[in-house]
Amino acid sequence: MDLKTGESGKLTSAGALDTSAFTLSADERSIHYFDGPSLFSSLISTQKPVEFYRVPQGAKLSGLDAGSDGAIYFLEHSAGKSRVMKVARPKTLPIAELPTSAEDLMARPRRPQVLYRSAESLWLMNGDGAANRKLPLAAGKLGDANWTPSGRTLIYLHIPDSPKELVTLREFSPEDNTDKLIAKTSQFERVSANGDASVFAGASRSKAQAFVLLLLRATRRELTLCEHRASDPSMVAPIFAPDSQSVFFVTDRHGKMAIYRMQVDKFVSETA
Repeated sequence: MDLKTGESGKLTSAGALDTSAFTLSADERSIHYFDGPSLFSSLISTQKPVEFYRVPQGAKLSGLDAGSDGAIYFLEHSAGKSRVMKVARPKTLPIAELPTSAEDLMARPRRPQVLYRSAESLWLMNGDGAANRKLPLAAGKLGDANWTPSGRTLIYLHIPDSPKELVTLREFSPEDNTDKLIAKTSQFERVSANGDASVFAGASRSKAQAFVLLLLRATRRELTLCEHRASDPSMVAPIFAPDSQSVFFVTDRHGKMAIYRMQVDKFVSETA
């Protein structure tokens, strides 16, 4: 989609596209995606797909992401176990064999590391599979988690056992293993940070107050942007534009899923 004109154009004609797993390359010249049992990459300019990897029979693919170093990472699942795979062209190799199933793989921005979720915990490893470790996050149920754009810290939602207590937004620094509270939230289901992690966009899970909100780090104050009224608040997934002047989110409030954009330049400073 061209954000200036609002016009959209087709990038691929995949027959069995996994709509939950596709990503741009680090140089933003290619798109990577799963088509059935295969991982493909296609230059946006030519739209000629190249198959990088085909999963063995009976296995499945998920969790596709591109690292800032140009590598492609994804998960391969079979018999209740997972492998972290890495494409460093021209080879595709497993970098870690995991004893349990994994999900939510994310490359760390600006660093050759990979995050994934397994056994209700988050794990971080180097891009070659070394130093795989469980992150010492706050005890309790783990919700949505995302890297800040700089890659310095990880933000995540901590969900209390009691539905009467508020979901909190926390921040973890892998370099010194520090974990701190940012703020209580209006029952956020999804969250993301703006360019300098000074403001966060959240989607509330509350049925009575199904809002898209901004949370200001400095004041711990929330600002309501709009009602999302999505049938499932996890689909809303609000994210900032790179310059932090807009928030994009998804909702089916009008009967089918659609992308919405809201200007937030009155509340959020522009970022590079």
